[in-house]
Amino acid sequence: MESPAKAKTIEAILGKDFEVKSCFGHIRDLVKNDMGIDVNNNFNPTYIVPPEKSKVVSDLKSLAKKSETVWLASDEDREGESISWHLAEVLGLDVKTTKRIVFHEITKPAIQKAVLNPRIIDMNLVDAQQARRVVDRIVGFELSPVLWRKIGMSGGLSAGRVQSVAVKLIVEKEREINQFTPVSSFKLEATLAATDLNNKTVSFKAEGAKYNNETDAEKFLQSCIGADYKVKDIQVRPGKRTPAAPFTTSTLQQEASRKLGYGVSKTMLLAQKLYESGKITYMRTDSVSLGETAMDAIKAEISSSFGSTYLQVRKYKNKNESAQEAHEAIRPTYMENKSVGDPDLNRLYELIWKRTIASQMADAELENTTAKINISTNSQELTASGQVIKFDGFLKVYLESTDDEDENDGDDSRLPNLTVGQVLAFEKMTATERFSKHAARYTEASLVKKLEELGIGRPSTYAPTISTIIKRNYVEKKDKEGVKRDFRVLRLQNDEVRKITDQENTGAEKSKLFPTDLGLVVTDFLSQHFTKVMDYSFTANIEKEFDEIADGKMKWNKMVGDFYTPFHEGVEHTLENAERAVGERALGNDTESGKPIIARMGRYGPMVQIGVAEGDEKPKFAKLKPSQSIETITMEEALELFKLGAPLGEHEGLEISVNIGRFGPYVKFGDQFISLPRGEEPSGVTLERAIEIINAKKFEDAPIAFYDEKPITKGKGRFGPFIKWNDMFINVPARYNFENLTQADCNELIEKKIAKEANRFIQQWPEEKIAVENGRWGPEVVYSKKRLRLPKGKYTAESLATVSLDEVKAMILAMDPKAFDKKGPAKKKAAVKKVAKKK
Repeated sequence: MESPAKAKTIEAILGKDFEVKSCFGHIRDLVKNDMGIDVNNNFNPTYIVPPEKSKVVSDLKSLAKKSETVWLASDEDREGESISWHLAEVLGLDVKTTKRIVFHEITKPAIQKAVLNPRIIDMNLVDAQQARRVVDRIVGFELSPVLWRKIGMSGGLSAGRVQSVAVKLIVEKEREINQFTPVSSFKLEATLAATDLNNKTVSFKAEGAKYNNETDAEKFLQSCIGADYKVKDIQVRPGKRTPAAPFTTSTLQQEASRKLGYGVSKTMLLAQKLYESGKITYMRTDSVSLGETAMDAIKAEISSSFGSTYLQVRKYKNKNESAQEAHEAIRPTYMENKSVGDPDLNRLYELIWKRTIASQMADAELENTTAKINISTNSQELTASGQVIKFDGFLKVYLESTDDEDENDGDDSRLPNLTVGQVLAFEKMTATERFSKHAARYTEASLVKKLEELGIGRPSTYAPTISTIIKRNYVEKKDKEGVKRDFRVLRLQNDEVRKITDQENTGAEKSKLFPTDLGLVVTDFLSQHFTKVMDYSFTANIEKEFDEIADGKMKWNKMVGDFYTPFHEGVEHTLENAERAVGERALGNDTESGKPIIARMGRYGPMVQIGVAEGDEKPKFAKLKPSQSIETITMEEALELFKLGAPLGEHEGLEISVNIGRFGPYVKFGDQFISLPRGEEPSGVTLERAIEIINAKKFEDAPIAFYDEKPITKGKGRFGPFIKWNDMFINVPARYNFENLTQADCNELIEKKIAKEANRFIQQWPEEKIAVENGRWGPEVVYSKKRLRLPKGKYTAESLATVSLDEVKAMILAMDPKAFDKKGPAKKKAAVKKVAKKK
């Protein structure tokens, strides 16, 4: 099986007759150096065991030879079936006879039942997973080079079948928001009072009609001066609330996000741990059904904890017709266990427990009261609404959250006991300006919900898809700060209408998904040239075809062939004919020079430029701030960026300026570049502040000690605290007091590093930038920051200690024939004048 934690739990259940081992996930994958798929031979894939898995495979082969029987017990979904098949292939087991067992919970009855009812590997499921892997590799392998050539950027771009569509959803949402214009209206609300049965005055609110402008709202309030308010009609209607179905992968991810603030990956990591320790059923499922054994346990728990009036047995039906990745919804394995020990795991476990129990509980019974109230001075009326929970039912345990941030959780909003004809006391009436809101940006969970609605992806793909698009810098997960906005309030009180201007914070968002400029440019390019791949229904249809392969209704290589032929032709056509994409947006002309100002993607990210390259004249460039975007930056904001880089003044005879570079904002002091503290805006740095930053850097770089008469300095970098000596960076472990390093500490750290480095190098030729080193997986040749792994078993450290430089160069050339080719300046291509074709 895949996981050592899962293996440990199952070994404890099966006892001494079984030895349960983990393969630590996938043991084989497609080769990485090329596509790994023979497109001319039925898309036959080439799999290899990666070096890091060779020991695991070797150990498993040895155990398989010694064992009487080998059972394969990887997860029950398609990916798990694929892992079992790869294990059978690598371990030399017969696919047609090897025992394969599946279970959706790690409990003694479930494991014993699985062992008593083994099956063989389901090749239809294996083929479905293989088809997914092959199609995704083809898309990634063929589309990514198109992006490299047509968009560029430093660092590799990539495209994926599902990830590109997910980014498109986020891009479309962002553009919808950017084009949105809020519309204001005035919401009318009166505060009235009535005497209840205990002779106590109770205030309550009643709403009136909305008004589109201030004039009409004020006119209405004026008309209410001196009015009496009388109850015209009261209606009492019963209502009910019904519990949500038990969790699927997608709904668990959504609720954990809303209620616990967990990202999709964290939710799946915790759910995996709960499953492997036998606490919940399998966590990758799109089924909402519950098994008979589970239903009996749930009914018993509800009856004993809440009473039989709270029990209402329900059978939920899957909305998704292809819900077949697992047999049951996500639920606790033992309903009597209401919690687990680990606090982090317990929060998710309690959520699953409550949702499962609530799904079989009675409806909540409500009483909804609506009162219509007449205004004596005009023909308008007010409406007061109240809701009372008569029987809490499932609400005693659990209430599903929603993505609507304004929606309340349906608590009691009780009205006083009113009667028709009753005259009510008037306290005040307000007309408050409210603004329409744009659609909410996606959270990780709401994106999963949308992908599921569109039929894109499956339970096992949601978390990796989101992780990939964030990692590739197509999407950012971040908070957005709100901005202050004025709003108007008209208040009628004591027969006088007063106007007030108040302020509110608007637009604040937490943990939302925003497209980066790179994501916008890549999405536009792919949507223009690969319409089908970016089409939601086409992507969903491919998922249906994978389902058909899993059901044995379609051959996997035919499905891949039908996809590949038109896709490959599109790739070839795009490479040959498509223009380079830069996401260019014209902002206008510079008032001083008259030259055009454009925002576009540059080699190191989004930027603005003044002018174009003409002859010897070069355009001016400025990098956008992290908070700015090509699509929304204004002309004024762009011109402000060009003010960066201008001299602020001098310090110690050297010029000081502030600018934004490839690695972020910095202060330039002479020839020295000093990074600004994280979060500090370069536009706000004055000469005095720049000198403070320079002095702080000088203090930081001052020697803290000396070793061998050479200075030792310290700092904090990407990988944590370090000391620097003789151009050597040495990490400082946590056991040292970094703030108060002693001379003895520094001596110890340097001597350990020198000893380690002495063992690292077999031979060195610094002037040639060539070395032979002891690598992690054996001897390596290093030249010009490149590492070449030498053939395994051919060389030893001892034999390499005596080789000459010429022999090492020959080894390099054998592996990289162009290693020592001198790279001259790039030759400019002669401009080719396009001649219009004759009609």
